[in-house]
Amino acid sequence: MADAQKQMQALSDEFQKLQTELDSLVEARQKLESQQQENQGVQKEFNSLDDDSNIYKLIGPVLLKQDKNEALMAVNGRLEFIEKEIKRIEGQIKENQDKSDKMRAEILQYQSQMQQQAAAASASA
Repeated sequence: MADAQKQMQALSDEFQKLQTELDSLVEARQKLESQQQENQGVQKEFNSLDDDSNIYKLIGPVLLKQDKNEALMAVNGRLEFIEKEIKRIEGQIKENQDKSDKMRAEILQYQSQMQQQAAAASASA
């Protein structure tokens, strides 16, 4: 019976580890979505500007003048990167959820077996 407890504890620990990983993945995804919304707002502002409008980029404590096309390309590049990262993390989230579901089913099955063994042991006693 002590062996069964150790096995159950190992399964529970593994499940908890998966849940912790899932939490960090979801947090990373939320951060990326926030960055995506921010960059989409910047992109929208750039699109509403005239071609001869002044755009400045903050580099350290200095504001440097930047070409509109160059700034727009930088924002578009960031948006592409963020979208790829979101897709990658969503794949990791799905993979983690699948593992968690399998682990949960395994834990429930193991608990059921332990209960049946306990019932059989008490019935034969």
